Amino acid sequence: MEHAFTNELINETSPYLLQHAHNPVNWCAWNEESWKKAKEENKLVIISIGYSACHWCHVMEHESFEDTGVAKLMNEHFICIKVDREERPDVDQIYMDAVQLITGRGGWPLNAIALPDGRPVYAGTYFPKENWKQVLNYFTDYWQNHREEALERATEITKGIKQMDTIANAEGRILNAEFNRDAVFAKFDTVWDYEKGGRRGAPKFPMPVNMQYMLRSYFYTGNNKALQAVTVTLDNMMNGGIYDQMGGGFARYSVDDSWEIPHFEKMLYDNAQLVSLYSEAYQITKNERYKETVYETLNFVERELSDEAGGFYSALDADSEGEEGKFYVWTYEELKKLIGNDFDEFCKIYEVTEYGNFEEKNNLTRNSKFQIPNSKLDVWKAKLLTERATRIRPSLDDKVLTSWNALMLKGYCDAYKTFGEKKFLDRALKCAEFLKTKMLQPDYSIKRNYKNGRITINGFLDDYSFTCEAFLALYDITFDEQWLTLSKNITDHVIQHFYNVNTGMFFYTSISDEPLIARKTEMSDNVIPASNSSMAKVLFVLAEIYNNKDYYEKSKRALQNMQDNIVGYPSYYGNWAIMLDWFTDEPYEVAIVGEKAFELKQQFDKQFLPNCIFVGTGGKSSLPLLEDKNPNEETLIYVCRNKTCGLPVRTVEDAMKQMR
Repeated sequence: MEHAFTNELINETSPYLLQHAHNPVNWCAWNEESWKKAKEENKLVIISIGYSACHWCHVMEHESFEDTGVAKLMNEHFICIKVDREERPDVDQIYMDAVQLITGRGGWPLNAIALPDGRPVYAGTYFPKENWKQVLNYFTDYWQNHREEALERATEITKGIKQMDTIANAEGRILNAEFNRDAVFAKFDTVWDYEKGGRRGAPKFPMPVNMQYMLRSYFYTGNNKALQAVTVTLDNMMNGGIYDQMGGGFARYSVDDSWEIPHFEKMLYDNAQLVSLYSEAYQITKNERYKETVYETLNFVERELSDEAGGFYSALDADSEGEEGKFYVWTYEELKKLIGNDFDEFCKIYEVTEYGNFEEKNNLTRNSKFQIPNSKLDVWKAKLLTERATRIRPSLDDKVLTSWNALMLKGYCDAYKTFGEKKFLDRALKCAEFLKTKMLQPDYSIKRNYKNGRITINGFLDDYSFTCEAFLALYDITFDEQWLTLSKNITDHVIQHFYNVNTGMFFYTSISDEPLIARKTEMSDNVIPASNSSMAKVLFVLAEIYNNKDYYEKSKRALQNMQDNIVGYPSYYGNWAIMLDWFTDEPYEVAIVGEKAFELKQQFDKQFLPNCIFVGTGGKSSLPLLEDKNPNEETLIYVCRNKTCGLPVRTVEDAMKQMR
């Protein structure tokens, strides 16, 4: 294609940045040269942050960044930098803090105006074109005529950004003193929607880690309401429009309070965590629909998000042909023609109406009151997927991110653990080999981004912590110690390059990274767990397996810092709460030694056992829990706790009796 404009983003690999490579705006990438240019020309900097599947990012691009008049204003008076938030979450964190300080809310697109040294003077989200022009004109005048005020304002905002990471150092405090599982669940209970699931109101986000915590709350307390909170959510999600009823996989969130109409983008990290969650819920409930949902979601991931090198792509856009959801929705007449004689039955099952539920079209939802053989559903799905394949697809964000791939690897491990499906293990191993050979470096540092054979960007804390968790999960289902050793070696690298000895927490960026205006510490769990809670869990598990006191003390200190937050605001600290369970009731260490170690482990895996850490070997091992337990003709199970092991037993049933 011939393009009237081409800017520096044409040299980038990020699909989001490449989307803007032919804007009339003279976009630069975030790099040393761009900031050097800003300082040399003494101009304010526009930092515009988004991601490829972001609907309102596309809208603002079309309205403003493709407009030559707006571009003229931006090019004359500003240095303009585009950032893919998924590639550079460290940059996004800083300017998201700025927009929340200034406006009290956040979101994407995120548009900040900063001094030539990067300190923000203003930040907002989406601006209609005329509003954006007003902002540009105002700050052009502001920089020319009120420069001292701009410098003072930037100093105050930057100070606020740094203060948002204040950590109350609670080293030495007594853990668990205020931790009451019933009281913590009560805080979820007050905001939970027991009819539709999730938090009451709209929009609805899945928030998998909170539901994983509630499954554990049910396990420890027997509180059926905690289980109900999860199952009512999972039931409504898998029957709702947030779930692709024909092709499998979940959209990012629902814009309504019934999971009916999603924001149609599909993100790898959501689907990865939901596979883990539905797998765990199946272990408790044995609900066959949960199993179907896991299988269909993994089929979607394999079909549409898999890279030949072994990794997984990041996302599918919400839009196609400029319309949100166009790829997924159906007119009444289309469905009538495609389904044929079964149409009336189809309409009952998938709640199809002549008027539709999304802009006069039908986004399919499933009515669970009607039972129908899967064989018939499969025929319908095949017809509609064949037709859907003729449509113009949503654009694919085909960058491969380490942290999200690690979440997906763990999802495959959890699915294999629950269902024993060998293809899940094979795909997990393929992804693990990709991370080990492509993203992991000889010094155990990690790269974040892979695209078309190019590996770029130093890894952030979540790239490390999620990879460690995924390798621990892979060890758990294979007893192959290479994954355990890699997790330990990566953890040692993290302690050397990310650890803050003053606070007992980990910075999000490595000491080898370029310095930004603030070095952030990610602490609160959100749609994705916080990298610090993830790293603390890794330290705890490794401490148990290797009997490593330093790992244990670092994990404990981080948890001590966060205990008030966990008890006071558990919905933002669900992953931390899971770890507080471990410190409240120390997990059992289950060592399985002998030829049938793997076979016995699979029997354990049929149950939901969040209070167990497993190690095993068919031969000899130097692991502290295994080194003095030489295998003999019989495979033996040792149940240990608090540095004490019970008498060895031969059956899973007898081992379970020692845990009561």
